[in-house]
Amino acid sequence: MSDGPRLYNTLSKRVEPLTPGPDGVIGIYVCGPTVYGPIHVGNARPYIVFSVLKRYLTRRGHAVRLVSNLTDINDKIYTAARAEGVASTALAERYGREYIADTDRLELGRPDAEPLVTEHLPEIIGLIERLIDRDLAYEAGGDVYFRVDRFPPYGRLSGR
Repeated sequence: MSDGPRLYNTLSKRVEPLTPGPDGVIGIYVCGPTVYGPIHVGNARPYIVFSVLKRYLTRRGHAVRLVSNLTDINDKIYTAARAEGVASTALAERYGREYIADTDRLELGRPDAEPLVTEHLPEIIGLIERLIDRDLAYEAGGDVYFRVDRFPPYGRLSGR
């Protein structure tokens, strides 16, 4: 058995060695919070778990890059902003700052990058357009839906 780090692989349902990418860096991407209200256990947990994992791996001598996005555009943000009578951008900025301040109090360090969804809208729109062009997604009622039946690997992770 290897003395390197081993993690549970949800896809294979086995504990497996953790292997760095081609650049020698262990890359971790975590879907961060949607910033529409104060921090809660649901969005604090991933921050804590993956910050501790990064700290552990780093102390074991591994290079680690942790990325955790902040979702700053979302229907929940629009709803909360309307309820407070403020602009959705102002609400997201405020709760984004509060999230960072609250998690800083835990003294676990910051992720290496915390991109905002709004900073990447052109890329997101481009990906959605590619899915539609390839008939893997469709528009209905102002929304875009993924055609799960057109992508055979869909559901492998959940076992469906």
